[in-house]
Amino acid sequence: MIKVAQFSDLHFSDKNLEEASRCFGFAVDQAIERGVDVAVISGDSTDHALDVHSPAVERLAREVRRLADHCPVLMLQGTFSHEPPGTLAIFPLLASRHPVHVADRLGQVALTKDGGWQASQGWRFDVVPPGARAVFTCVPTVNKATVAATVGATEAAEAVGHELAALLAGYAAINAAARAAQVPTIGVAHGTITGCVTEHGVPMAGFDHEFTTTSLFSAAAQAFMLGHIHKHQSWEDDGRVLAYAGSIGRFHHGELDAKGFLLWEVEAAAARFQLVETPARRTVDLVFEGVPDAEQIAAAVREVNVSGAYVRVRWQVGEEERGSVDREAIKRALGDAADVQLEGRVVPVVRSRAAGISRASSLQEKVRVWARATGSMDGPLIERLEALAHREPAQIANAILAGDEEAGPTTHPVPDETAPLPQPSGDGRVAEALREAEAMELF
Repeated sequence: MIKVAQFSDLHFSDKNLEEASRCFGFAVDQAIERGVDVAVISGDSTDHALDVHSPAVERLAREVRRLADHCPVLMLQGTFSHEPPGTLAIFPLLASRHPVHVADRLGQVALTKDGGWQASQGWRFDVVPPGARAVFTCVPTVNKATVAATVGATEAAEAVGHELAALLAGYAAINAAARAAQVPTIGVAHGTITGCVTEHGVPMAGFDHEFTTTSLFSAAAQAFMLGHIHKHQSWEDDGRVLAYAGSIGRFHHGELDAKGFLLWEVEAAAARFQLVETPARRTVDLVFEGVPDAEQIAAAVREVNVSGAYVRVRWQVGEEERGSVDREAIKRALGDAADVQLEGRVVPVVRSRAAGISRASSLQEKVRVWARATGSMDGPLIERLEALAHREPAQIANAILAGDEEAGPTTHPVPDETAPLPQPSGDGRVAEALREAEAMELF
């Protein structure tokens, strides 16, 4: 039996430095304390390309060195956008007590009884290496661009899955031989299993993912340690186990499940693991329909303990209310939070044009066309248009103040609605507004 600590998706970067350092440092402490025989990092040790002098590289190297002083370490090439090719090349150069092996190509590697690494010359061993303590089958991220150059861009995604399925089935014979020799067999891969669930609860459906559970089980490895998906989850078939360790920390809002690393015990014919939780940061989402006011924020603070948490506040308002959100007041109300992220969504006003409105011969007819298109009542609008056309602004204001705002014009006859509106008396501001409204086809 061999005891393996699987870490995955560390995502070291300047942005994630505090979270990644705290969680991975804790995980390394636990792995050493629990006396693991070997450590596996199943991809995405970094979040993006990093300068070698960055604090994130220094802290990651320090933790890997500390881990390698305790036991041999295997690091798998992850997603190219997170770990550009060559990123991991510096880690075998660390002057640690035990070697660090970087698996950046398809192949197998054996952990020898003296604690060294022996890599296969080709894509697999022909025979089980003498003195092997465990055999690892390594499937790093596949460069889909290379596949696309061969089969075409539209077929590349599915072609990768088909080729990997054939490749994994090809490892079955050597893994079966290792099992017969009582040597534990372990697979390490970075990619997406069709049907797995993301950290946000979204199932990964479709036919363009690298793996299926069937293809991974076909490799006949007793344990398969997976990276790339940040949610811990597992599958079992006839004693063989597949498992995502999930990300070492909580790097995004909306991730509710526990974070940690997996502590494996793998035998030639059995595998089991347990999740060891890390002190990942706590995230809280506050969602409001409409403008979040002080009372709502205060109520949310009372219901949810935001002290030391990373809080995301989301709201949705109409376009006319976009300026009414007091962002500083929200931050003050959440002053005990470690960080506050504000995300407002503005719902734009949707205006529909009424067919035929430009052909209407009068403003009243335009109003009627608009009312039919929008399902509105045109009567009150027509009355007010007539009031604007035949009454002085002062008369209209006095009528409103006297409570007689519904009264129509009483001193002038109602003209033919097909005729142009007469010019109103007064300073002409009402007539100018009407002309502008008509030109803009607001009616």
